[in-house]
Amino acid sequence: MPELPEVETSRAGIAPHLEGRTVSRLVVRQPQLRWPIPAELAQCLEGRVIRSVARRGKYILIAVDGGAALLHLGMSGSVRVLPVGAPVGKHDHVDLELDSGVMLRLTDPRRFGALLWQPEHELHSLLASLGPEPLSDEFNAEYLQTCCKGRKTAIKTLIMNSQVVVGVGNIYANEALFQAGIDPRRAAGRVSAQRLEQLVVCIKQVLAWAIKQGGTTLRDFVGGDGKPGYFKQELHVYGRAGEPCHSCGSILKEVRLGQRSTVFCPSCQR
Repeated sequence: MPELPEVETSRAGIAPHLEGRTVSRLVVRQPQLRWPIPAELAQCLEGRVIRSVARRGKYILIAVDGGAALLHLGMSGSVRVLPVGAPVGKHDHVDLELDSGVMLRLTDPRRFGALLWQPEHELHSLLASLGPEPLSDEFNAEYLQTCCKGRKTAIKTLIMNSQVVVGVGNIYANEALFQAGIDPRRAAGRVSAQRLEQLVVCIKQVLAWAIKQGGTTLRDFVGGDGKPGYFKQELHVYGRAGEPCHSCGSILKEVRLGQRSTVFCPSCQR
């Protein structure tokens, strides 16, 4: 699934083509995504100027007067900016046509993505319970200490909880915990304040670097400009179970936490 850096890469790629342009037409070929596309969405968007293209967690918010379209890429979704009238593929479900002669096309082979509507001055239920953005000042050591206090949940599971902090997906949770030297299985409440402070720094660094590199190259993801991300070349533990640790040479181990593959160094991470 595309994680926060992949979504941010897509947002940054499409924003210059959308912001300030008027929506001329919304074409929906397949309304049945993870949730049905609202029937009124065309009426909400057509003829309106796109004021901004923002991101909240893994949702891209395309804002116009009166509200915003919420776009989620799901397991396999991607977006492209193409000329209006470009040939349609089997999994090209939605086109957002603009007055500039280009369109934003949503492609989603597995149809686990979403395109929904959030009226102005309202907060969609999917966004209501989200924790702070990991790159924001609100996500800091004091906040994480409060979230971890007394918790028996594994620290990796906790930082992947979107109600605690949004967008720290499996790949970047593995990488941040390795950089912080924390065993992903350790109970959150047993991680010292000093190490939690370091973990916050590492989460921010890993995500910021991944965004700068254009996200992680996944089988189903390419950036908003049609080019793949390159952060995969920088991974230290994710996907490397059984290989030697880059830091100490120990063999990396793999366990399952919260049904997710978790790779760590038994020597470097305590």
